[in-house]
Amino acid sequence: MITLQLNITGRVQDVGFRESMRLIAHALNVDGWVRNRADGSLEAVVQGDEDAIEQLVGWCHNGPPGANVKYVNANLFETDEIFIAFSRRPTEER
Repeated sequence: MITLQLNITGRVQDVGFRESMRLIAHALNVDGWVRNRADGSLEAVVQGDEDAIEQLVGWCHNGPPGANVKYVNANLFETDEIFIAFSRRPTEER
């Protein structure tokens, strides 16, 4: 199992990205969370099997219809937390 932190930029808010990502993550058995950031980007922490994570990150490069992803930055994320579902978190406060 691996955990990554993702930062996704481009037209990624107000296009259903978070809910679409939640559904894809659920289908891939990936846990973690996603939220809008105050700067217009998305942030996510994803945890699961390496192949499933790779598929989810691949999906993030395109996102749902209406999205225009410019960049996906994925970094290994050190945590002792074990996520048990994939959720949408509230937007980051400024």
